[in-house]
Amino acid sequence: MNADIHLADEVLARLRDVPDFPRPGIVFKDITPMLADPILFGRVINAMSAPFRGQHITKVVGVEARGFILGAPVALALNAGFVPARKPGKLPHRTVIERYSLEYGADGLEMHQDAVLKGERVLIVDDVLATGGTAEATAKLATQLGGELVGFSFLMVLGFLDGAKRLGADRVRSLITL
Repeated sequence: MNADIHLADEVLARLRDVPDFPRPGIVFKDITPMLADPILFGRVINAMSAPFRGQHITKVVGVEARGFILGAPVALALNAGFVPARKPGKLPHRTVIERYSLEYGADGLEMHQDAVLKGERVLIVDDVLATGGTAEATAKLATQLGGELVGFSFLMVLGFLDGAKRLGADRVRSLITL
């Protein structure tokens, strides 16, 4: 059996569906049971990092909040710095902001103005890719600051929502496609 398929099956077995969260009609994919297993968590980080080894990533941007949990260890695995992309008003220094639409509303993300330097090679990490609005906003922030977007690494992609197409499917990697 393919190791990636086996790992994907193990992760799927450890996810918890939470209906009607954060809004009615949304099925939230809770990753905390997977995070509780240190061996499985480590294998997931290795798998999310693997497609980007040798691509000279200098910054990994993790999207609030589960992107922090996955992005920081991916950054360590790639010997890169970590940058949080946060909800407005949560960062203590001067920021840039990008507003975007969600499948269930509107929001914004901020990064420190000095978080990504001109020419740095950026990987964006999050747990789930749905419609792509959040990831697209994060990419706009990174490139506005002068970064070169290398790609996106997600734990899972909701393929029926076409978010990968919106981001450029050739730049999107994921462990699981639902």
